[in-house]
Amino acid sequence: MNNIEQVLKTYYGYDEFRPLQKDIIMNAIGGGDSLVLMPTGGGKSLCFQMAALMMNGMAVIVSPLISLMRDQVEGLRMNGIAAEALNSSNDEGYNHDIINRCMDGKVKMLYISPERLVGGVLTILQNVRVSLFAIDEAHCISGWGHDFRPEYSQLGQLKQLFPHVPIMALTATADKITKEDILVQLNIKDAKTYISSFDRPNLSLDVKRGYSAKDKLRSIEELIRRHPGESGIIYCLARKTTEALAAKLKQGGFSVDVYHAGMPNSERNKVQDDFQNDRVQVICATIAFGMGIDKSNVRFVVHYNLPKSIESFYQEIGRGGRDGLPCETILFYNLQDIITLRKFADESGQKEINFDKLKRMQEYAEAQVCRRRILLNYFGETSDKGCGNCDVCHTPPQMFDGTTIVQKALSAIVRTEEKIGFTLMVDILRGTLSPDIVSNKYNEIKTFGAGRDISARDWHDYLLQMLQMGFFEIAYNEDRHLHITPLGQEVLYGRRNVQLAIINREEFTVNSRRKQQREERDAEWAAVGQGQSDDLFNRLREVRRQMAAEIGKPAFIVMSDKSLQDLVLKRPKSLEAMADVYGFGEYKAKAYGKPFIEAIKQYTSDSLDLPFPDAATLADVSSAHIPPKPTSYMKQQKQLHANAYSHWDDEEDKKLTEYYRQGLSTSEIASLMNRNKGGISSRIKKLGLRDDESSIVVDSAGKKDKSDDYKQKLDRLIEMQADINRQIDELRKKMK
Repeated sequence: MNNIEQVLKTYYGYDEFRPLQKDIIMNAIGGGDSLVLMPTGGGKSLCFQMAALMMNGMAVIVSPLISLMRDQVEGLRMNGIAAEALNSSNDEGYNHDIINRCMDGKVKMLYISPERLVGGVLTILQNVRVSLFAIDEAHCISGWGHDFRPEYSQLGQLKQLFPHVPIMALTATADKITKEDILVQLNIKDAKTYISSFDRPNLSLDVKRGYSAKDKLRSIEELIRRHPGESGIIYCLARKTTEALAAKLKQGGFSVDVYHAGMPNSERNKVQDDFQNDRVQVICATIAFGMGIDKSNVRFVVHYNLPKSIESFYQEIGRGGRDGLPCETILFYNLQDIITLRKFADESGQKEINFDKLKRMQEYAEAQVCRRRILLNYFGETSDKGCGNCDVCHTPPQMFDGTTIVQKALSAIVRTEEKIGFTLMVDILRGTLSPDIVSNKYNEIKTFGAGRDISARDWHDYLLQMLQMGFFEIAYNEDRHLHITPLGQEVLYGRRNVQLAIINREEFTVNSRRKQQREERDAEWAAVGQGQSDDLFNRLREVRRQMAAEIGKPAFIVMSDKSLQDLVLKRPKSLEAMADVYGFGEYKAKAYGKPFIEAIKQYTSDSLDLPFPDAATLADVSSAHIPPKPTSYMKQQKQLHANAYSHWDDEEDKKLTEYYRQGLSTSEIASLMNRNKGGISSRIKKLGLRDDESSIVVDSAGKKDKSDDYKQKLDRLIEMQADINRQIDELRKKMK
């Protein structure tokens, strides 16, 4: 292990770098400038942090968000690294003390906002040995980027004032024109560009089109139930939507809070702090939330509405699963989202750019090929196969000839002289006599009621598909009326056929819930050693929670979920053994390892030191360690009663009749005939020995026999099923 790998292991507890990280670090150490593009959670911060540790002097990290600075500084301190953040949340006395320690060479990494840096600190830094400038969220410097910030524009003077100090610009989202502009604005045109893979295979990608507000709520509730006690973010387009959705989820008993730019700073800070420290499970937020979130254990990210661009979307879902563990992402969208976002784009100062970005976002949402391939292609990365972890790969869309459906819709537009929007169009097609329909005499046109066989929500879905295919367009300057396009005319007049996607929506019936619960239960039983693992994991998570509370830090900064899982797998019994656990450097192991070791020893003692599969066995998912599925009720009854569910013959019917007329109870008869009580009760009724199903047999002690409880009803149904199966078998034999 050479020097740089040793530093990585000592401070971070990692055995190896991710792709490109070492090259980026070595380039900075050699004095070279660089532009680094990595997805959110891809390891950008490690690049400049490791470079700073390997170089003499102090690194200056420019970041736009105080919360992000705070989280990274706390994480560095947990690893024994001297780091500080110079920002407005500190009192001025403390900020002055930080500057003095920087000048004395006692700070290795200084985090600072761009406005504070150019507002006077730059002059002070000329008296400090600066090793590196790291510009985080570098896309903010470009007017072509999706999040331009004017304060970044002054960072171009860094190269003039510090010509020999390398600059590392980092971003998670930048298209070709934005990348070029970053290099120009920072005066680092000769910088090396490093583009890491934007593939985040641990993020599942799912799009749900045309859902009503009620269906969205049900789907989100199911999602939260799948992640008990785990963190999630729900992004909404409007502030009022965040508040309304959070209120409904709270009514359902979920731990939810709200975050948007209209709240006072103190409230926003409290919500963010509660989320960071796991006091709140789910945040309903606008895009104002998350850019400063460095929380590693977010397990689901939902977009309640369509985002404005792929850059925004990818950055926001990238806040999930930053520890490399699985994270679900779900995107809902419908016609209203497109109407609203197009209006925003039309009113923006960069109309053409924003329209183009929105179009690409729509193309992603309407995709009929692997969604991950579309995302990777957008960021300049190609893939020749499906990812296997998106809804399109799981369930490829089925198509049908929808020409007639499209022609009906286009006919409605033409017959109303292109003076209707989506709502009126659906009312016309469905034959709804609304006031607007009657007042405009649309109920007299030939198309009125032509699509009443299709539900309103399905019409909205089909219209969305038609819009994406370019058969009509929305005239925003004409009260959002719909205008048919030349391509639409081709379809309307029969010169072109159209394929539409079959609509598939989640079922929210009791039966679908039960089916899902059965599937989840089966998956749990198939997991190797899952019961033991979950128990120990929860104990270690509680140790982490207590430790975080004692030192006043978020739990994920003390230790990531991935480190907890590695502890469960390896179960170290000494501080020396902790060195093999993911994320435990020498400093962290010595400072925080002992409580975890004690918890593991205690768990082992409580479990009577039962053997646990080693790492190799777990990795192979050996069937020898797969716990058996629970025995079915029918099998349990057969084990208890030798003749349970066996065929009844004439001899046994005679015995049963005799026992019954002797006044024996159902329990006594079941014991004598080696059958279960439900089977006896069912046969008694079938033989006509009991008047009706509600009759009650009284045993010799005068106690009521519980023959009508659920288990016995189940027995009777199974008995009937067995009889039917036997009859089917007999018929098949006769047919042969």
